[in-house]
Amino acid sequence: MSSKKDTHKPAKMAAASGKEPGGFTAEERAAMKERARELKASKAGGESALLAKIAEMPEPDRSMALRLHAVVKASAPALEPKTWYGMPAYAKDGKVVCFFTPASKFKTRYATFGFNDSANLDEGAMWPTAFALKGLTPAEEERIAALVRRAVS
Repeated sequence: MSSKKDTHKPAKMAAASGKEPGGFTAEERAAMKERARELKASKAGGESALLAKIAEMPEPDRSMALRLHAVVKASAPALEPKTWYGMPAYAKDGKVVCFFTPASKFKTRYATFGFNDSANLDEGAMWPTAFALKGLTPAEEERIAALVRRAVS
């Protein structure tokens, strides 16, 4: 007889948490499938694919994503618009620098605008890499524009 405890989650517990026995929620699995489709797609339609994804978003995510798209393009025209895991993203030399996660994507109470490790935002030993967004005022837009400019510097 083995002295090891069975660490397998019963199906009822997994279902109650919203996760399948494999550990990912339906939304997470959909994002991974979306990313696989993106990798197969051609680079030529980056901005049109991004705008199509934004058009599919419910409000207020759609309006916020459109404003962010305008802010990022104006702040860092060299960034390449694309989709990344089904979300709007902006890349430099093929690496995603920043991205928008709509609240509706993972059914959260706020959207996020985040940066990957390729962004030049280092400040000492600790700095923020994602920002919660419940709305966009000119003040937030200017802050995001400054962060995007810095990220690609």
